[in-house]
Amino acid sequence: MSEEKKTVIRVEDLYKIYRVGESKVRALNGVSFTIEKGEFCAIVGTSGSGKSTLLNMLAGLEKPTKGKIVIAGEHMENKNENQLVKFRREHIGFIFQSFNLLPTMNALENVAMPLTFQGMDKEIRLKKADQVLKLVGLSKHRKHKPTQMSGGQQQRVGIARALVVEPEIIFADEPTGNLDSKTSAEVMTLMKKIIREKNQTLVMVTHDDHLASFADRIFRISDGKIISIENGREANTTSVTEVAES
Repeated sequence: MSEEKKTVIRVEDLYKIYRVGESKVRALNGVSFTIEKGEFCAIVGTSGSGKSTLLNMLAGLEKPTKGKIVIAGEHMENKNENQLVKFRREHIGFIFQSFNLLPTMNALENVAMPLTFQGMDKEIRLKKADQVLKLVGLSKHRKHKPTQMSGGQQQRVGIARALVVEPEIIFADEPTGNLDSKTSAEVMTLMKKIIREKNQTLVMVTHDDHLASFADRIFRISDGKIISIENGREANTTSVTEVAES
């Protein structure tokens, strides 16, 4: 199997069942799929469909009730909390809807922050952060605090912070939820360009069909099941895989 077509995420028969009083709620109800290295995949569904639960499972933030999650060759479901923290630190970048920037720090310091957890020397941290800010087009804003930047600029800082650790996989949760449609499209185009250049894998959760169309593949989820897998608008749109109800 070539490097370009290497499976980087494999999910097999994944269940997450919550107890609510006397009843059971199946947040995920037998989900299976694979994602290849360098792919941009969108998980799309309405509120309560199971999409955020699925992202949390992939990121090792929640344990499955049953099933396998293999990321970069490692079984997430078997890891303890310390192992999961270490794995996330070394392999995964996160982009959030709410930016989650520290208001007392400027853009450069916010981007360098994840590198402090890796014990990297301050001079090297800031140099790497500077390079990534340049990549997202924010060199002129490196000394600006979050309150001195627009929403789109803040989200670019958020993207830079996710990229600075050079992750194999980036998880994005409604990454443009706080942005207008024009800025959202700009941010999506930027994210797609960067992961293409670096051959990284991006998994994005969204309820927005237009944003999902930027992805290579779209996983539609409803009632805890993936109901279809289809190609994004820039891929060959003739291929749509209907997933049979099990």
